[in-house]
Amino acid sequence: MSKKINYSWCIALLFFYASSLTAQINNTPSLLVKKTKDFVLSGQGDAAHWNSTEFVALNKKEPGTVNYHSKFKILYSDSGIYCLYVSEDAKITSTLKEDFADLYNEDVVEAFFWPEEKSVIYFEYELSPTNYELPILVPNYKGKFLGWRPWHYENERKTRHATSIQKQGNQVQSWTAEFFIPYTLLKPLENVPPVSGMKWRANFYRIDYDQGNNFWTWQPTRLNFHDYEKFGTLIFE
Repeated sequence: MSKKINYSWCIALLFFYASSLTAQINNTPSLLVKKTKDFVLSGQGDAAHWNSTEFVALNKKEPGTVNYHSKFKILYSDSGIYCLYVSEDAKITSTLKEDFADLYNEDVVEAFFWPEEKSVIYFEYELSPTNYELPILVPNYKGKFLGWRPWHYENERKTRHATSIQKQGNQVQSWTAEFFIPYTLLKPLENVPPVSGMKWRANFYRIDYDQGNNFWTWQPTRLNFHDYEKFGTLIFE
């Protein structure tokens, strides 16, 4: 009889632990993503469509030598995802002049989209102040990850992106980045395209190299930006 009681108790504990873990994963900060019609990107963030949603702050990951303000917006349409970043800055570090370079070694903004939590594959997008991009699909198996470049990256599968640098005289004040990720590029990820009420996990970042490495995140991570278990949740309106 005692063995049966202990066995039942163990099962109950395991069930409670699994339920708690699931709740912990699902109980993430969320952001409502509003729907829009498709529009043209100028790199200035001046399209009227952006007025339908509010900026969200990116938070400094660790205290550092600079304390710039960074923020982003996100919208979705029937054809893809739109993102806008505004990053306060005093010096632009952006010498890489080709797409698919290691842009994260210089000033950059990033977005990670993880549409299906049952999968360990997500999409990463990076854009530099000089408008060079890095779009990759990332398989992440227990912290072992490496990005894969898109195949047949052309026509309706290509992103759209634009940037601008704001100055007062010769002094840099900030830089702005806009990009559009078509759903055709995200195939064959599950839960794409999103529909009203659907949830994706995601995170948004900025890296700046003024006076050392500086990092901003929407949701804080542990070791690196690829900590997908700590991503927040997007809820599509």
